[in-house]
Amino acid sequence: MGRRVSRSAHLGALERLLRQQPVVLLLGARQVGKTTLARDLVARRPGTVTLLDLENPRDLARLEEPMLALERLHGLIVLDEVQNRPDLFTVLRVLADRRGTPARFLLLGSASPELLRQGSETLAGRVAFHELPGFDLGELGAANWQRLWLRGGFPRAYLARGQQESTRWREDFIRTFLERDLPQLGVSVPAPTLRRFWTMLAHYHGQIWNASEFARSFGVSHTTVRRYVDTLTGAFVVRQLPPWSENIGKRVVKSPKVYIADSGILHALLGLRTLSELESHPKLGSSFEGFALGAVIQRLGARREECFFWATHGGAELDLLIVKGNRRLGFEFKRTDAPTFTRSMASALEDLKLDRLDVVHAGADTFPLHARVLAVAIGDVLKELRPLR
Repeated sequence: MGRRVSRSAHLGALERLLRQQPVVLLLGARQVGKTTLARDLVARRPGTVTLLDLENPRDLARLEEPMLALERLHGLIVLDEVQNRPDLFTVLRVLADRRGTPARFLLLGSASPELLRQGSETLAGRVAFHELPGFDLGELGAANWQRLWLRGGFPRAYLARGQQESTRWREDFIRTFLERDLPQLGVSVPAPTLRRFWTMLAHYHGQIWNASEFARSFGVSHTTVRRYVDTLTGAFVVRQLPPWSENIGKRVVKSPKVYIADSGILHALLGLRTLSELESHPKLGSSFEGFALGAVIQRLGARREECFFWATHGGAELDLLIVKGNRRLGFEFKRTDAPTFTRSMASALEDLKLDRLDVVHAGADTFPLHARVLAVAIGDVLKELRPLR
C-alpha cells in the first residue's frame, strides 16, 4: 500500500462547509491527520491562504494582539491546535460578522465541542463542525480490515513499515498524550494515574460503565472518575455509547457502554503486538465488536446523537441501534464465521421495531439469517451498507 491515503470525502465535506459558514471547526484526536488534511485542502484551493500553528512560538507571537493580526488577513485562515487559545473565539465572532466575509476560518482542534463549550457557544450560528476519524474501510478497502483492526486508524500507526514500528508509534502516542496533551486540556492528574485508568478502561472495553467500581479501584469519588472518562471522550480517545431507554415496558440498562475509540490504541494498552496474540486474548470478541461498530458508524455516516446500544435487565441486548428519523437499524457484532439467529435478536426486532438487523461477523460469506436479519461479512460492509441520507 502507498504511503498516502486519499481522504477525498473529508476534503469535499470541508469545502462544502466553508462555502456555507465563515468558520469551520475540524475536530479529531491528536495525530489523526487534521493538519495533513488542511494542507491538502489548501493545495487545491485558489486564493490567499494563511496558516498559523498555535503550538509554534513564532505564530503565537504574531497573535499577541489577535484582532490586529487577524482583521487584515483575507482569504482562508487556518488556525491549528485552536484549543490552546480559546480566547480567540470572541475575536473570531467579530471577524465572522464582517460585511462581505473577507476571510473564512478553518480551525483545527483536538478537543470536542463539549471541552470547547465556551468557544463553540460564542460562535453559535457562525460555525460548522466536522469530525475527522482515523482511516476507515472506505478509504483503505475492505480487504485490509485485519491490518486496520490490529493497527488502528491513526495514519502513522497504520502506514508503518512493520508491526514493530506501528506498535512503537502507538506506545509513544499514549505516553505523549498523557504527559503533554491532557495537561494542556486542564487535566492535572499525574500521568501514571491516568495511564492506569486508561489501561483499566481497556480491560472494560465494550462493557457497561460502572463509575462506582472504578471509583473504588482508584480511591476517588465517582464524580472524579466520571470527569476522567468524559475528558478522554472529549479528546476522542474513548467512545461512550449511550443506552436507548424508550419506554417499552421493560427495565433497561441506563449507563453507557465504553470503548477505546481506536482499536490499535486498545491493543497497545493491552500489550498486544501481533494478530496471533490478539486471537488468543480474552478481549478478542470485545475488540472485534468495537472495531466493527466504529466501521459501521463511519460507513453509514451516523452522527453521535443517532447511535445507541440497548440492553434489558432480562438479558436481551443489541450492540448498536441507529435511529435516523423514522428509521431504526440494528447491528450485532460477532467474532465468528458462523453467526446464528438468537432469542435476543428476536426480542430486539420486536421490541425496538427495527427496519432491519445486520449481524457483522469475521467470516467470509454474507447470508440471510432470518426475515429482516442479514449476516454480513466484515469484508462486505462497504457493499451491503449504504450511507444514511
